[in-house]
Amino acid sequence: MDDFIQTLTVYAIPVLFAITLHEAAHGYVARHFGDLTAQEAGRISLNPLRHVDLMGTIVVPLVLLLVTRLMGGGLLFGWAKPVPVNWSRLRKPKRDMLWVALAGPASNLVQAILWVLIWRAIFESNAVGGGNFWVLMAHAGVQVNLILMALNLIPLPPLDGGRVVFSLLPARAAWQYGKIEPYGIVILLVLMMTGWLWPIMEPLLALGEWVVRAFV
Repeated sequence: MDDFIQTLTVYAIPVLFAITLHEAAHGYVARHFGDLTAQEAGRISLNPLRHVDLMGTIVVPLVLLLVTRLMGGGLLFGWAKPVPVNWSRLRKPKRDMLWVALAGPASNLVQAILWVLIWRAIFESNAVGGGNFWVLMAHAGVQVNLILMALNLIPLPPLDGGRVVFSLLPARAAWQYGKIEPYGIVILLVLMMTGWLWPIMEPLLALGEWVVRAFV
């Protein structure tokens, strides 16, 4: 139980920052391109409470972390309340959708880089040892943000990667592709349960790790 509590405290701050800035970034970029929906809903905010989903951000991650810790692992998975975006209010909806969708994963990549810089600063200062709480938190921050970035970039609507693909496809193909969206979460769960999710995420994780390593 002590190990579980330590893991929880190490991951709590990185997870809250990861989901908060991810969702706020979507809202900020949507506002930049003309959609004020998120602003009107009070969702362009750095207050985590505005983005927390009781089940997705608290209950599911806690249960998963506890169960997998007892089994010798450490799986962490969850979600926040999606920021509302009215695509029709964007100045050029199909084009601008690309930048709104990329904003969330981009914020996670930037956060991963910042956590690496924190980790590097700790070691270069010789202030602490490798097992220090803050070193563990910095490592967790990199891990959480790269996983969240890779997961959201999977080209499956309604994930951000699906929005990117929709934006890049010709109009007719895009609307056909968009018909997948009602089944997207079910497909994601099937991929997870069958073990296919991680292989799909690996190239995206490798890309993120390649960028982050430049700052080590």
